[in-house]
Amino acid sequence: MKLARGFCWIGLSVVFAVTLQGAGAFRAAAQSEFMRGDRMPYDAFDRLASIDIDVSGGVIQVGFAPGEISLPREKVLDWIRASAKAVSVYYGRFPVDSLKLLLVPVDGARVRGGTTWAYRGPAIRVLLGRQSLEDDLRRDWVMVHEMVHLALPYMDERNAWLSEGLAVYVEPIARVQAGDLSAREVWQAMMRDMPKGLPQAGDQGLDNTGSWGRKYWGGAMFCLLADVEIRKRTGNRLGLQDAVRGVIAAGGNHARDWTLQRVLSTADRAVGADVLTRLHDEMGARPVTPDLAGLWRDLGLRAQNGSVEFDETAPLAAIRAAITKARAD
Repeated sequence: MKLARGFCWIGLSVVFAVTLQGAGAFRAAAQSEFMRGDRMPYDAFDRLASIDIDVSGGVIQVGFAPGEISLPREKVLDWIRASAKAVSVYYGRFPVDSLKLLLVPVDGARVRGGTTWAYRGPAIRVLLGRQSLEDDLRRDWVMVHEMVHLALPYMDERNAWLSEGLAVYVEPIARVQAGDLSAREVWQAMMRDMPKGLPQAGDQGLDNTGSWGRKYWGGAMFCLLADVEIRKRTGNRLGLQDAVRGVIAAGGNHARDWTLQRVLSTADRAVGADVLTRLHDEMGARPVTPDLAGLWRDLGLRAQNGSVEFDETAPLAAIRAAITKARAD
């Protein structure tokens, strides 16, 4: 059985903070039913009315678990459409033909977390705060993060760093390409958070890590290094975006079981360069500490007064701009 993937480590405690008194007890009981085990959200769709959303290359079947949400349902569906559009812009199409998406109302505001499954077909469960505002959904990254997972075949758990790292890296770039985020915000966040992925004492490479920072941000660092190197090798014509599109074109997505080697070699063939395989050979079993300061400088990134400034004369400035630029297709 395929394990849950793509969990966003935020706000899970909200599930256990529901007051079990009166109407609250009924609400908590209904909610907990939709929080149990890997059979959810699959079983939920046997009992819930659902709404179909057509997306580029597929359809999303949306189900709402019992519970009130302050926002009109159409606003929630607009948020799902916008998230699916960002993912479709990056990948050239929605990664899977069909997706079950279960929304579970929980106390509070904002999106509180998400999980992606595959063992009975692609499925996502997202915890949505009942008091969420439109701005909470407009600023949300969780839905796009979970949808990014759909493009990558399911691999051994020790290789989860690639799935999580790709989701961390692609999510903001996809939102920039869709016009929902600025490139400056993305690079500022990368400069701030990427050091969380650097190896610490005793590290034995990405394939052997149990560290949250290495799994998420170490994986994202791998993706950034791969993106830059692919663009160097192809004269900035192709990047990681084309490599992952090649995986989808070859029939790979989250409903498939592939080895890491098959994923990387398929992606390499799509761009005509063995960048990902070689990079994994370097970083998979050994701690590698890239010169992030030098990379930011070469990309033309300079921290300035709590923001980031772009240096368009830097040697890799054109690569930096191409990474977040929307594709003509």
